[in-house]
Amino acid sequence: MRGWLRAHPYVADALLACGTFVVVLVGAAAQPHSVDGRPHFGERQLHADLVCLAALSCVVLVLRRRMPLPVLAFTTFVTVLGLVLDLDAGAPSDQRSSLSMATVVALYTVCARTDRSFSWRVGATTVFVVTGAAMLYGAQPWYAQENLGTLAWCALAAAVGDAVRSRRDFVEAIQERAERAERTREEEARRRVAEERMRIARELHDVVAHHIALVNVQAGVASHVLDRRPDQAKEALAHVREASRHALDELQATVGLLRQSGDPAAPTEPAPGLGVLDDLVEGFVRAGLTVELDLPEAGGPLPSAVDLTAYRVVQEALTNVQKHVGTGAHAWVRLARDRAALDVTVFDDGGGQAPSSAPTGSGLGLRGMRERAAALHGSCEAGPLEDGGFRVHVRLPLQAAPEEGSG
Repeated sequence: MRGWLRAHPYVADALLACGTFVVVLVGAAAQPHSVDGRPHFGERQLHADLVCLAALSCVVLVLRRRMPLPVLAFTTFVTVLGLVLDLDAGAPSDQRSSLSMATVVALYTVCARTDRSFSWRVGATTVFVVTGAAMLYGAQPWYAQENLGTLAWCALAAAVGDAVRSRRDFVEAIQERAERAERTREEEARRRVAEERMRIARELHDVVAHHIALVNVQAGVASHVLDRRPDQAKEALAHVREASRHALDELQATVGLLRQSGDPAAPTEPAPGLGVLDDLVEGFVRAGLTVELDLPEAGGPLPSAVDLTAYRVVQEALTNVQKHVGTGAHAWVRLARDRAALDVTVFDDGGGQAPSSAPTGSGLGLRGMRERAAALHGSCEAGPLEDGGFRVHVRLPLQAAPEEGSG
């Protein structure tokens, strides 16, 4: 029923107007001053002038939602008119005080639909006008219960209307904050998805670029010595097969992180780290590079993110040396660790024999290293050396090391 009435507001207001009309007539027909001190209903005669004024003030309540202020002004005028006019042979003045019920409904509507300052000004004016007319021209003496009742009902209507408006504004504010929080959560979720996509893209780039570079070098060697030295060509093809297998394994491990529930089981092997750095370097040595490792003394386990990032930095830097400098180059990998950070430095002498078809650098590898370092609040510096070669230096903070080591 409530939902239906909200969907048909004019029907609801018409029912309210009829109810108010009945209340006015019942109040006018009641005898409040009986011998036993209790009110008695139906002992007073309803005069035509009172009924007409009651009908006139209640019928406009149908328009209270569309024109709240004009409806309040009209009902107040009718109420004051009924109290002020001395109608010959009409209803007594104390009986006409029930006309104020229509004003009470209209005053509640205004206070519930306007701002606080305006509603209190209008409420105070209405209470002053209606109560003043009742005390001057209504029941006597001026402090009669009918006049005090008019004062109480008008003041209560203003207070209740203001309370309803305040509660409605409070609920709307809560809903707005909830919607804004929901939008914020959605934006945060989209941001995290974008960051995760970027991370996975970096992983795939590092894996594919490293192994495809090795495959490209070994395939070139095999093609060059296939006719003259078939044994060396066979060895190069074996290296191609091994590099391809490693690439597939790492791709499977990376893409396996994206599997949903119900998909085939993802690989359980951990992500690569500095613990398998020797295997990484060995692959480059077989491809023709000379790589020297300078590792720090064991200082406890590294945070998993730092370990993986350091491994990927070395992998990408040596891959760049292999692609852009070529076989015969001499590269150095130095790791230094203190209590605050891990320093990863990779540089070469620029003395390799780069293939004539060596690809032009796109900068994605360096950008990926910088993004990895920035994700851990670290720094990345890369640039050519004065005497030839290229140097990459990355510093990765170790804030998470004590917490992870203690577990």
